[in-house]
Amino acid sequence: MKTWVTAFLVLFLAVHEAYCQQTSSAGKPLLQVMFWNTENLFDTFNDSTVNDEEFLPGALRAWNFKKYETKRNHIYQVITAIGGWDPPDVIGLAEVENRFVLNDLVANTPLAKYNYRIVHKNSPDPRGIDVALLYREDRFRVIDKRYFPVYNAGGKIERTREILYVAGITGHDTLHIFINHWPSRAGRKNDSELKRCRVALTLKSKTDSLLRRNPKAFILITGDFNDEPTDESLIRCLGAKTDTAGAQSNGLYNLSALLSLNGKIRGTHKYEGKWAILDQVIVSGSLLQKGKHICTDASKLSVFTPDFLLEKDDRWMGYKPFRTYNGMQYQGGYSDHLPVIIKLVRK
Repeated sequence: MKTWVTAFLVLFLAVHEAYCQQTSSAGKPLLQVMFWNTENLFDTFNDSTVNDEEFLPGALRAWNFKKYETKRNHIYQVITAIGGWDPPDVIGLAEVENRFVLNDLVANTPLAKYNYRIVHKNSPDPRGIDVALLYREDRFRVIDKRYFPVYNAGGKIERTREILYVAGITGHDTLHIFINHWPSRAGRKNDSELKRCRVALTLKSKTDSLLRRNPKAFILITGDFNDEPTDESLIRCLGAKTDTAGAQSNGLYNLSALLSLNGKIRGTHKYEGKWAILDQVIVSGSLLQKGKHICTDASKLSVFTPDFLLEKDDRWMGYKPFRTYNGMQYQGGYSDHLPVIIKLVRK
């Protein structure tokens, strides 16, 4: 009982602080979109079609239902804290194993009362980690959803995460959302950069197609890009600009390049003492233009950094995200990434 009371108080204080921060500057947003790489949200069952053996009860990590349940509850706590008891309207997630863990998250936690709907399909990724989208149907009405595969130079589908595309109505506007989890930086640098550029070009072909049909289309791109806003995959391959001055409605603009981060937290991910902004939000220029429609700007983008998502970095100094595992050692944290949140308003 004492443990539950303590946990509730911690969550209450975090929610109160987050709510005050988000409502004091711009009032209630028309739509709030969140993205989070959850870092290995696996169930405890073996799936023979993917390499999920690392997260089974008999494996070295000793993954079990109690650890899974803790992970699931951590995720709903973060979602709740971000919204200040009014959770985000649209949530993009990365590194989720399957629909079972998503159903469990939205049906068997306090999130159930918000009636989240799920967009998900199993990806070609060898480990079986996918991207997905949760949405509140009363705030965002989905009218189209697709997964776009990525092809290699030989014309075969790459075994990586597909790009999730969801179009929906909010108010009287149509918003086109793309959820991404690009290939990691593991392996040879040139090879991994090429893989991310292929995904970027695939994404660009889809946004170009939308903008040809409607040069003023409202497009929001988010995800874990495993690159920073100034890296080649985002600048050259996708064509996302880092300066919004003079924004054109049919251009793409990386708002994460304009994030104001304090000295304590300087990114969304930390590796060997170096912070990086890997989790980003990119929008079409039409969303930067004020009018009687949804719009946003860099001031409405933030990284969620409550104390409970962080721990001291004893090796590299400062702080780092509080992970579920440190190497192979279980420590019961949240994720190696921090969530990003963007608010859309109507001026």
